Amino acid sequence: MPRVLVLGGTTEASRLAQALADTQVDAVFSYAGRTESPLPQPLPVRVGGFGGVDGLRAWLREQRISHVVDATHPFAAQMSRNAVGACAATGIPLLALERPAWQAQAGDHWQPVPDMDSAVRALPEAPARVFLAIGRQHLAPFLAQPQHWFLLRLVDASVELPLERGHIVLARGPFTEAGDTALLRQHRITHVVAKNSGGSGAEAKLSAARALGLPVILIDRPIIPARSTVGGVDEVLQWLADPHGNTGRATERGV
Repeated sequence: MPRVLVLGGTTEASRLAQALADTQVDAVFSYAGRTESPLPQPLPVRVGGFGGVDGLRAWLREQRISHVVDATHPFAAQMSRNAVGACAATGIPLLALERPAWQAQAGDHWQPVPDMDSAVRALPEAPARVFLAIGRQHLAPFLAQPQHWFLLRLVDASVELPLERGHIVLARGPFTEAGDTALLRQHRITHVVAKNSGGSGAEAKLSAARALGLPVILIDRPIIPARSTVGGVDEVLQWLADPHGNTGRATERGV
């Protein structure tokens, strides 16, 4: 019987947690602890970091973990890199449950950029009203641009923003195209900045930007060391059931 560590924080991770609970797989669900009110899970939950590769490696051994599933956000690069390193050092099988990246469609006005600093530089010099859909960790470089007004959508009220600099909406996805279109119109948004997170829960802002003809500055995913990757919960369950840790569909690739 496997004992599984699920590195969570995404919709896909929550779906996996439910599937593991339904099939009575011994598993632990790990949150990074960056959200004040994370979703409850049907598995035992631990919150907080592990202390880098060495700390994770020690924890895996102490907890007698047999398999690790990395279902973190595509931009949780450090945790994913630590998982690759710790699993390589311990010989514990690792599988990434990863949503596909978004692809541009007809009518999109996307400007792909490699990182946050590039996204800041991609904003116009003239004052703009920006929907900054990047979470709360990387706000400072954007807020250092005093000419712009920012709309933030966050899960919890962990950030303060002066009224003259913008507005904060507290909400948790999934979102709808109609709702996001109304939101962008209400706040007279001229530009959207987003991470290429993929998935359906947060795609509505891109559909809304397309409908309104707004430019989107889209931040590329960070590079992760090659690892076996699947796109669905069923494939993870197949992997766990296979004594050799194979699904037949996993691929070795970077993100």
